Amino acid sequence: MKRLENKVSIITGAAQGIGLATALKFAQEGARVVVCDVRQDAVDAAVAQCQATGAEALGFVMDVTQRAMVDAVVTQVLERMGRIDVLVNNAGITQDARLQKMTIEQFDRVIDVNLRGVFHCAQAVADTMVNQGSGAILNASSVVGIYGNFGQTNYAASKFGVIGFTKTWSRELGPKGVRVNAVAPGFVQTPILGTIPDKVIAEMEHRVPLRRLGQPEEIANVYAFLASDEASYINGAVIEVSGGMTV
Repeated sequence: MKRLENKVSIITGAAQGIGLATALKFAQEGARVVVCDVRQDAVDAAVAQCQATGAEALGFVMDVTQRAMVDAVVTQVLERMGRIDVLVNNAGITQDARLQKMTIEQFDRVIDVNLRGVFHCAQAVADTMVNQGSGAILNASSVVGIYGNFGQTNYAASKFGVIGFTKTWSRELGPKGVRVNAVAPGFVQTPILGTIPDKVIAEMEHRVPLRRLGQPEEIANVYAFLASDEASYINGAVIEVSGGMTV
């Protein structure tokens, strides 16, 4: 039996990077995957890749900042699949600038997606999971959400906030059989790094004891473990997956 056999799993930001790797890993582990992202073509491509593994997969265009869209997706998933076992709150953006240069628009946009969006999605599935007496909510934090980072006031605040959500919800939902955990990736080779010069990438690699960036699949593996029954006594944890960069 596969690790996530028949677990209905909603993954946000699932059309690229860590989200896509997570959707594919869940599909390979037997989950019924629900791909959510903001572009129809990218959603369709991700669903096709999941289905190519033999998994059942659905796709929805969903902006996590729009609560009506989130609620509509949850309603459709329940109608078509009957339950929700896992939510991976992966969707996130960056809009970097130093404190003195950051615009209000940059600040608000990152908080809206990375923090409010996580709240919307978790609240939308919480009643279902509580009524089932089981479920797992997995939140994407970051090492930046533990240690901060130059030029990322908004991102750091959002990822610190996600840890606060995780600790709080694990207390609130744990007694109902719902586990809530966070993953804090370090530097990972994803499209989000596409604008960073090679010299800076080399410096990033040097800061990691393993001397390389992480791969999206290495984060996806941790999500799959946390979503599985193997992690049945892990609740309220923040698991750093960074190659030891903060040691």
